[in-house]
Amino acid sequence: MSKTPTQIKSLARAHTERAIQVLQGIMDQPDAPHAARVTAATALLDRGWGKPAQVQAGDEDGGPVKLEVSWKR
Repeated sequence: MSKTPTQIKSLARAHTERAIQVLQGIMDQPDAPHAARVTAATALLDRGWGKPAQVQAGDEDGGPVKLEVSWKR
């Protein structure tokens, strides 16, 4: 029987503590490749503090993005 998305999410969340410990272990391992340590540290920060806000660029001159919305009936 296949699992629903809610069941899959619940199963994944059950491994949160161990997954965090694995990320911390990679981050703290001095012999691990730098890229692996940075990726682990970034994953921990993203989960703890959220991902940084992304700037939405406008045109190439750096102007703001303009959005016009109109509703016609």
